[in-house]
Amino acid sequence: MISEIQIHTIARQMLEKHGFEAIAQAASQAQACESRGETDEAREWRHIEDAMKIIRGPHQS
Repeated sequence: MISEIQIHTIARQMLEKHGFEAIAQAASQAQACESRGETDEAREWRHIEDAMKIIRGPHQS
């Protein structure tokens, strides 16, 4: 299990490297893990995805 600090560190690093496309990449990783039955890994990717959404902030319309 990845700690909360590690989740946010990974999320920040992914955003810095890939921009907001990183959110889609994390979602894709989660789906791939889910399709392989790797529920713990999928849960971690979803957590990283959520952390990136928090860092990004609310959508502007």
